[in-house]
Amino acid sequence: MTQPSPAWLDATAVLDRMRRVDAVAAMRELFEAHGRGRVTQPPQALTLLPDSRGDFITYSGVLPEDGVFGVKVSPYVVTPSGGKVTATTMLMSFETGQPLLFCDSLALTTERTAATTALAVDLLAQSDAANLAIIGSGPIALAHLRHVLPLRPWRRIRIHSRNISTKQEALEASLGELRPVPEIVNDCSLAVTDADVVLLCTSSGTPVLSMEHIKPGMLVTSISTNVARAHEISPGALTQMNVYCDDRSTTPLIAGEMVLASGNGWSRDDIRGDLGELACGKAQAPSPDRASFFRSMGLGIEDVKMALEIHRVGSHAS
Repeated sequence: MTQPSPAWLDATAVLDRMRRVDAVAAMRELFEAHGRGRVTQPPQALTLLPDSRGDFITYSGVLPEDGVFGVKVSPYVVTPSGGKVTATTMLMSFETGQPLLFCDSLALTTERTAATTALAVDLLAQSDAANLAIIGSGPIALAHLRHVLPLRPWRRIRIHSRNISTKQEALEASLGELRPVPEIVNDCSLAVTDADVVLLCTSSGTPVLSMEHIKPGMLVTSISTNVARAHEISPGALTQMNVYCDDRSTTPLIAGEMVLASGNGWSRDDIRGDLGELACGKAQAPSPDRASFFRSMGLGIEDVKMALEIHRVGSHAS
């Protein structure tokens, strides 16, 4: 019997299928399996292209209980007109060893990044958290808002980013009919005042929050950017916070603030739990006299899980 050709989904097709996926539920299922040791997460691999032409990062993962494995390849290619970042995900079958799906990774990565943060918020934020702040206003920030919105009875949402006044009209239009209506503020200090949860969604390589912004009981989350050793909070802040991450075996090796803090009063042994341990109830609970910090670097298992979900959506539709 001839093996059917795997589907290729461009960015538009991926986005269409993503609208029919409960991304946070998929990440919860994934990290519960992670906490039971039922997935395989190799480290990211960085490969340099010759003659300073760029590089590519490989994110791979194995989901035995789902019967799939896969890889995302994210190149940064230097061209005469400048650098270009792309990414493609391949989903493979355990049963046949054949590819099931190839897809553009932009929307998939945005959704899995935001859904992973949302799961961390659900597991770490105080149950009565009411004030949300988002630093950043791009597509990833808006995806974070969409996924976090149902998790708590938010009374106030504030959004801040650099040069936000130039983006305000477009941002207000993209927020649509959200309730409560997010406040767009020009000052970072104002945005995080009295915040219970602060989502950092910037491309900054240097801190956007200082310790004076960070209060006991607050949850701060941070995602990855392609700036070398990027860190949205000071490395020194880790010694004063409850620290969590997506994967304790890989994240401390590459997260900028963790790499810089290691040996300077903080070590990876100070991580109180990763997302798998949190999802399974195995992690240390946050100490209430400190703020908490959740660091996400993005994992191959997340890419594989989201590719599987959009593959399933397509299979059910047909």
